[in-house]
Amino acid sequence: MIDYKYDKLLSIKTTGDCEGPSAHVHYHRYEPTPYAALEQLFSRYRLSKSDCFVDMGCGKGRVAFFAHHLFQVSATGVEMNPSLYESALKNQANYIKNGKLKAGIVNFRRLLAQEYDIHPSDNVFFFFNPFSVQIFMNVIHHIGLSVAQTPRKVDLILYYPSIEYVHYVINYTPFQLIDEVRVDFLYEKNDHERFLIFRWC
Repeated sequence: MIDYKYDKLLSIKTTGDCEGPSAHVHYHRYEPTPYAALEQLFSRYRLSKSDCFVDMGCGKGRVAFFAHHLFQVSATGVEMNPSLYESALKNQANYIKNGKLKAGIVNFRRLLAQEYDIHPSDNVFFFFNPFSVQIFMNVIHHIGLSVAQTPRKVDLILYYPSIEYVHYVINYTPFQLIDEVRVDFLYEKNDHERFLIFRWC
């Protein structure tokens, strides 16, 4: 019920059935991050208004809206699925219409994650296993190029992290693990129910 409660509070609609498998072999089906898990993440990991939050494979925009709601940060959702992108735009219109946008911006881009042009201010990147590790590696490479051009603090947040994602980040990038947030009541049964937070060092 907490998902419906927060959707109503934010004037958005992100609940309901999960999206079926993608026609693209490297892209995974849409499944929203549970609000209960996001509550735990953001009780430990705080954003500042100067942060720019990017959700790769954002679906209907739940995480972007929730991050903005809590911290009034600018948030961008990147989504390649046209129907999910349209849902995100409808949610954006309702979010703005109902006065939720007091500071910062929430916007969405319809394109492949590896085609997203990383802005020099983008510094927090969220992933809920939206695509294969091959695409993930490509996106991380682009983040690295951006940091080389514009040095800054950059964090990765991985929810329900795959072994392949974690192996790549730990062994082949300058990112270092700075925190782990285990989701209460779920992690004990499934050790994927956690957030891993990495920082470029």
